[in-house]
Amino acid sequence: MKHPAIDQRGWLPIRLWRAADGWRLDWCHFGAQPLREPFFSDDVDLALRQPFNQAMRRETSLQGLLDGHAPQPALAPRAFVFHISRCGSTLLAQMLARLDSHIVLSEPPPLDALLRAPYDDPAIAAVQPDALRALLAAYGRPRGGSERHIVIKLDAWNIFELPRLRAAFPDTPCLFLYRHPLEVAVSQLQMPGRHTVPGLLGSSPLALPADEAAGMHRSVYVARIVGRLLEAGLESCRRHGALPVSYEELPGAVGGRLAAWLGLDADAAAAAMAGARDHAKRPGEAFQPDRERKRQQADEALREAVSTWALPHYEALENLRLAGHDGPLPAD
Repeated sequence: MKHPAIDQRGWLPIRLWRAADGWRLDWCHFGAQPLREPFFSDDVDLALRQPFNQAMRRETSLQGLLDGHAPQPALAPRAFVFHISRCGSTLLAQMLARLDSHIVLSEPPPLDALLRAPYDDPAIAAVQPDALRALLAAYGRPRGGSERHIVIKLDAWNIFELPRLRAAFPDTPCLFLYRHPLEVAVSQLQMPGRHTVPGLLGSSPLALPADEAAGMHRSVYVARIVGRLLEAGLESCRRHGALPVSYEELPGAVGGRLAAWLGLDADAAAAAMAGARDHAKRPGEAFQPDRERKRQQADEALREAVSTWALPHYEALENLRLAGHDGPLPAD
């Protein structure tokens, strides 16, 4: 049954879940509120404090989203940003979020849920490309009047769903951000992301089988997860045209070799670079380089695990990047 078109202006999807009668979406009214926080969930928290959103909520079916989005124009994605986590992706997103010309989606949960939905509901695969286009159209409607680009930073584990995004957006450029795996592994051991805690992530090719993870030394588990992300990123560059971007290039690359990919002219690049001094995840706090500190904190067990499971993929990515591997620039 075709649903009537819904006026989605000012409303953004904040949750996608599977109900007894199918997939459903929660919406929140943002009005002209820009997305400036380090993560989309932080922007949602701010919006939900508004009296209107405490009194009024909107819920639709996924089919309602599909039926309702077509008449309402939206920006096409400028770039997808994939990453291995703790590698500068939030810095890049926060630099762009300073710009009125850019809508920056930083790890929106509904997109992750939709990308991984076929693992638990194979039937959704038939409508997934259209649903992805409709979902990103809902996010890509200008709400402030000056937006010209939308850049989407995905969750680290979504690198395994890149082919699904390609089915919906075959021409959108992809970046893959990475960092020396020893530094990433130290960060994950100190402050674990959910993908580095066995059983917490849910359905994903990244997750190791439970019987394999059980009893595995924590350093080995983290090194294997980081290695799997690097290996998948290498594959994304070789087979799907993603652009490898090293943490060592940031922040300068944003105003340099990545400017055209991200839709930045000289003035926008300068404005974005002005935000590079701030800590990406703790606004208002100055960033302090931590490369040497992280490496010094790695014990011998972690060094050995990283060398075995992750370092070869990192070195292959570095060779690819230094050889000048570039995908096609986005069309303006």
